[in-house]
Order: sequence, then C-alpha cells, then structure tokens
Amino acid sequence: MKFPKKKIRYFWNEWIKPILVAAVLAFFIRTFIAQPFKIPSSSMRPTLIPGDRIFVNKFIYGGTVPLLDIKLPKVREPELGDIVVFLSPIEKKKYLVKRYIAGGGETVEISGGELFINGKEIKENPFGKFFYYGNGEYGEEDKKFKVPKGCFYALGDNSANSLDSRFWGFIPNKNLVGKAFLIHWPIKRIHLISKGE
Repeated sequence: MKFPKKKIRYFWNEWIKPILVAAVLAFFIRTFIAQPFKIPSSSMRPTLIPGDRIFVNKFIYGGTVPLLDIKLPKVREPELGDIVVFLSPIEKKKYLVKRYIAGGGETVEISGGELFINGKEIKENPFGKFFYYGNGEYGEEDKKFKVPKGCFYALGDNSANSLDSRFWGFIPNKNLVGKAFLIHWPIKRIHLISKGE
C-alpha cells in the first residue's frame, strides 16, 4: 500500500520534523547549557535536601563535547563556595554534589572546625564550618594538603554525613560537570542557589 505524497509531507512537516528538532534542541541544551539532577542524600544539608531537584549550569566552567572529550571555552573558573556537580573520582558514572573549596596549587587545612586556604582562615564563611569527623586521609586535623594541578578539593556542607575530599582525595577537573544554580522542585523550595546559602 502506497501512501500519497501529500500525506507523507503532512506527517513530515507536522509530526516528524518538529519531534526531531525538539530532540536535537533538548540534546544540545542538556549537553552544553543546563542539566537536571536530583539530590539523593543529606550530605549538603541544609543547603540542599534529599528530593530537591536542581538545574546545573554546564557552560559556566566550559562544557565537554560528548565522545570527543573536548572542553569548550569557560565563562569563569570555579570559586570558593560554588556548589558544583561532578563525576565521582571513585565510582564510575555516579554524580556528586559538593561545595568547591580549592583548586590546583592551593593548600587546604581544617583546624578546630575552621577552614584555611593557602594559610588564610576563611573568616567570613557564609556556608558554615567544616568540622572534621573520622580519619579521612585528606582531612586530618591540623594537616595541610596541597591540591595537585588539574584537580580540585570539595566538601559537603553536612560534614558529619558527607563522603568528600577528606576521604577520597582530589577530583580531576575533567570530572566537573557544572554549577548548581536553581532548585526547581519541590514548589515550596523553588529558588536560585546563591553562594551564601
């Protein structure tokens, strides 16, 4: 059975073409501009709580072209206090959300619950103290750690309940996905995420 050309043209213009365009746009936006994530744990309490759904800005630090592993130009470098999403350095294909603390070449020290970067105490710390718990290899009390070039150090806000750089060390910059900028669900928690939360 042959379909009339008019019918084929109609289906192409009214159904197939719009769906293809929408799919390409969705892929482009998700790959290079913004991607949704769901918060699964309490490691970022009270800033982010389990069940929060967030959008992550993927172009701010320079997106990555799929399959080619090519980094695109960035708007700016990550900064102290940014809430970032990245691929776990120890579990393949697992995304984590933590707070960016220091980049390559910087030193980190946690002493008496206070955070020091390059020997300077972060006194006006809008996101609370990073108390040390456990015997993490990269979070021992009063010990300085230098972040290797091409890596960064990240901590969870709820430090008593967060597996982070204190325990598994430094994260390669190539694992960085983007910066969390909006909680879009649940409705009562919808707001832009600021560094000072």
